[in-house]
Amino acid sequence: DEDLCQGGHFTSNFILSPSPSVDVDGPPRKRSRISDPLILRNQEQHLQKAVPSIEILPDECLFEILRRVSCIRDRSACACVSKRWLLLQSSIRRSEIVSRPNNCNFVNVSKMAPATNTSRGFRHADSGAMDVDDEKVTAPSVEADDGDSEEGIGRDDGYLTRFLQGKKSTDVRLAAISIGTVKLGGLGKLLIRGTDATRGVTDVGLSAIARGCPSLKVLSIWDVPSISDASLCEIAQGCHQLEKLDLSHCPMITDRGLVAIAENCPNLSSLTLESCPRVRNEGLQAIGRSCSNLQSVNINDCPLVGDQGVASLVACAAGLVKIRLQALNISDLSLAVIGHYAKSVTELSFMGLQYVGERGFWALGNARGLKKLKSLAVSFCKGMTDSGLEAIGLGCPVLKHLCLRRCFFISDNGLCVFARAAGTLESLQLEECNQITQTGILSSLSDCKAKLKTLSLVKCMGIKDQNGCLVPLPVCNSVRSLTIRDCPCFGSQGLAVVGKVCPQLQHVDFSGLTGITDSGVLSLMENCRAGLVKVNLSGCINLTDDAITHLTTLHGGSLQLLNLGGCRRLSDESLKVILANCPSLQDLDMSKCSITDHGIVSLPSCGGGLPDLQVLSLSGCSQVSDKSVPILRKLSSSLVGLNLQRCNLISNKAVGWLGERMWRCDILS
Repeated sequence: DEDLCQGGHFTSNFILSPSPSVDVDGPPRKRSRISDPLILRNQEQHLQKAVPSIEILPDECLFEILRRVSCIRDRSACACVSKRWLLLQSSIRRSEIVSRPNNCNFVNVSKMAPATNTSRGFRHADSGAMDVDDEKVTAPSVEADDGDSEEGIGRDDGYLTRFLQGKKSTDVRLAAISIGTVKLGGLGKLLIRGTDATRGVTDVGLSAIARGCPSLKVLSIWDVPSISDASLCEIAQGCHQLEKLDLSHCPMITDRGLVAIAENCPNLSSLTLESCPRVRNEGLQAIGRSCSNLQSVNINDCPLVGDQGVASLVACAAGLVKIRLQALNISDLSLAVIGHYAKSVTELSFMGLQYVGERGFWALGNARGLKKLKSLAVSFCKGMTDSGLEAIGLGCPVLKHLCLRRCFFISDNGLCVFARAAGTLESLQLEECNQITQTGILSSLSDCKAKLKTLSLVKCMGIKDQNGCLVPLPVCNSVRSLTIRDCPCFGSQGLAVVGKVCPQLQHVDFSGLTGITDSGVLSLMENCRAGLVKVNLSGCINLTDDAITHLTTLHGGSLQLLNLGGCRRLSDESLKVILANCPSLQDLDMSKCSITDHGIVSLPSCGGGLPDLQVLSLSGCSQVSDKSVPILRKLSSSLVGLNLQRCNLISNKAVGWLGERMWRCDILS
């Protein structure tokens, strides 16, 4: 008013054009009488907005109110009001809730909140996420979950499980989980894979889980860089029943968090640390001292972890059953300690231990402490040599499974000595062990022929056809599964030897063997006395229809899986003999074969059928068109998977028609 009327009457410097409904009359300095309905309505709305609301209270006061709401149903309703209420509710520890008798009869404070809500995206209050929109707040039950692939809820191993991935991994969702899962008996398993880039998971959300989910037993966090020791300490303080902890790609986690877990979670049985660059030895030492139930340890790519941490952990945790160490800066000392103290270990895995030498693996076996070891996997460790392999064979009397990958210094001599010492060996896998030859393999089979069931040779350049083989050839009737994959020098001559040495084969995988021909396959098939069940010949580009004809004639009655992908010389004739001779076939892959419409259309006249076929792949069969679609529909009533990718002559319309009539089948096109 002072600014408007000072100086008496209006002057020419201020021009006012009042509305007809506005009366401007009176002496200077007198307030104008305003009767415009629009202005009055705005004033009334302003007065209404000034009505006192619970929202004007500071967080401290609202915290005191909410902690006096102890009924689970009312707490869930309060959490649905807004993000502010939700986060405040989730910050209340259970010990801070004021319990009162018959508290469910009290007035629900959520009704005192404003009707509007600014938060969105909550679903399923009872399952840990709540529906909040501008009109209605709901709290549906767990059965209403939408089954989104990036977010799931269910029960796994008897636990109530929540899974968050990518953009759905936020603090708000974790806060909702901490409130909503109480009604369902409490959260037992939480898995977080990745996080939202702008508003992802931080210590706030994980701390909410710690306060609201004391029954949590399994926590797995992958690629969440914002969490630190603060929230891990909260987990330790609030989740004393924690049994499994998996922290991968969490750069802010240090020994402080692990020490807190060790001191407060005595039931911890499984620990996985991967790419946690700030974790040192102290955390592992604390875990070993305090977690007497520890059974499984997996440490990968933690550069500050050394001999002191690993040795102390293994020496103190007497109940360890499984140890996996990868890309660590440890030396021979750690393997010597494992060989001496790991008396209960049944499974060992070492990968990329560049500072472990020959003495380390020698000490691992000669310490003679691995009396219960059943499975050993060593990958890309230059310290694994013949002497170490021999010591392991002598020091591990019940070893059943051995896997060696990229162990370049293992030769035929070491393998033979090991085979003689390891009398219980059932499975042998060699990958990129280039000093191993066919002679070494045959000698090993002659030494462990009583127990060996599975033999796998992958990318071993030394496995090749040889004229001077062992005479007489050993016969290993125990071998049921044989894999020789991507060995470019292995051909039909070697395949004929395989058939004589292993006459009881049921599963064979010869994928990528470009040197084998029809004659080698025929020789193998004739020597296999037991019916072949699974056959993988993918990438064997020199095979023709004759090989498939012999295969299906001799073993078609027992075949359940046949993979011929990439065998370009196979034509419609192969498809016909498969259909006629393989009634038990469940999985057929003829990708990139020379299959045409003529072959598929003529199938109904071939007799037989594939009543049990579940998966069929014709990917890359460029000569198959829409004409084949009606026949494919009738091929098998049990089909659940059909791959028509890169079949360029099959139209989208035909695929749609096929999908409508085969609604139980997943079709890739």
